[in-house]
Amino acid sequence: MHLSLPKLPPFPARSPLFDQTLAVLREYLPSRSPALGVIDRQIPMPVKQLAAEAPLNRLFAQAIRDGDFDHFEGRRIRLEINGGQPGITLGFWAGRLRVIDGPGEATIRGSLAAFRTLAERRQDPDQLFFQRRLIIEGDTELGLALKNLLDSLEWQFSFRRIFYP
Repeated sequence: MHLSLPKLPPFPARSPLFDQTLAVLREYLPSRSPALGVIDRQIPMPVKQLAAEAPLNRLFAQAIRDGDFDHFEGRRIRLEINGGQPGITLGFWAGRLRVIDGPGEATIRGSLAAFRTLAERRQDPDQLFFQRRLIIEGDTELGLALKNLLDSLEWQFSFRRIFYP
């Protein structure tokens, strides 16, 4: 006696609506950043400076030489993941981008996905702000000036290029 099981229908293909729903959920569900925040708080500031300053200054070297960052001299801007941690406060002093401890005059806050989208230039920065995926708090004029500068520069983010020049 041969027992055959009924044939199951094929698994449905993912639809564009399903992909959009996943993207929205990833954007607005609570961030996994609390675990990153714990790690972030354990790293001493000099290590963060060593790890971030040289790559940032390499990434924006031409813009710094051209004076595009001069407007930010002595100013502080914080980039923060939703939920308050982790984050990084950046300043510009003596012709160099610096990682500093403390709050910024302006804070740009968003999800990891939104910052990645901004860094990889996959979407117009204005759209990220209009969609409220990135939010500017504090000195909004300063935050908008940084957004406009990043939008105007010809730069390409890649981990390989930044960490292995």
